Amino acid sequence: MATRKKRQAPQVGLTENQPKPAVRYEDEFQHTVGHKVEEFGKQFEGKGKTILYAILGVIALGILISLAMSWSRRSNFAEQTALGKAIEVSQRQVTDQPLPATSTQKVFKTEKERAEASVAEFQTVVDTYKSEKAKYFVAVNKLGLDRPTAMTELEGLSKTGGEVGSLSKFALAQAKTSDGKTDEASVLYSELASSTDSVVSKDTINFNLAGLLEKQGKKTEAADIYFNLANTANEAKDADGKPKQMSQTAREAKEKLTSLNPEKAKEIKAPEPTADN
Repeated sequence: MATRKKRQAPQVGLTENQPKPAVRYEDEFQHTVGHKVEEFGKQFEGKGKTILYAILGVIALGILISLAMSWSRRSNFAEQTALGKAIEVSQRQVTDQPLPATSTQKVFKTEKERAEASVAEFQTVVDTYKSEKAKYFVAVNKLGLDRPTAMTELEGLSKTGGEVGSLSKFALAQAKTSDGKTDEASVLYSELASSTDSVVSKDTINFNLAGLLEKQGKKTEAADIYFNLANTANEAKDADGKPKQMSQTAREAKEKLTSLNPEKAKEIKAPEPTADN
């Protein structure tokens, strides 16, 4: 999907002649080190400055490292803010109906218009922060604009692993399903289902895989997945031993199972009432 912040990264460098702003940033490390400097200063008063300068040099290096980490944290916050803004753009309503004169809501007239704006926003986040997450959003939003390029980008991202890799692989599987490449999509879903680091819910992955198997005419395999998904959720208990409420995905899986194999669906028994019920 596309990125939203087209702002340039803040310039943090200062020329030699520029006055430095009075920054009051101080973390625990700097607080401790600052007092140590004072203590060392008093300790070496009248004994020459050479040793003191050497100590201060080491301390200064530590403070610079600490400040660099602070800039990294701030940059990450700025990146997340930019990413959030871009996501907000990508989620804006699409309508050709005029809004009330008092409305401040921003909308798009077409899906294409929204996708183009989203790609631009997310691409700015990529260019500014080298954000892998933004690259994923760029690719997803490109699917309706330049599908071949988007698919290529998702292919590459899907191999990176981690959060972005899992999301990209899932989006790629959905796109391949839509394109009728069900065998390729099935492989991707199976890889996600067996992954230990997927950020996509296993229930969601398996539900999509079952739906794909349905399309392939493999109804028995699909019914088995729907059954396992729904039955596991049906038997789940909370910390007090009470039945958990089934998720929307699990309920839909049970409905799908009932349609595919009514007899097997009957094997999912209603949870027994607890003593509190």
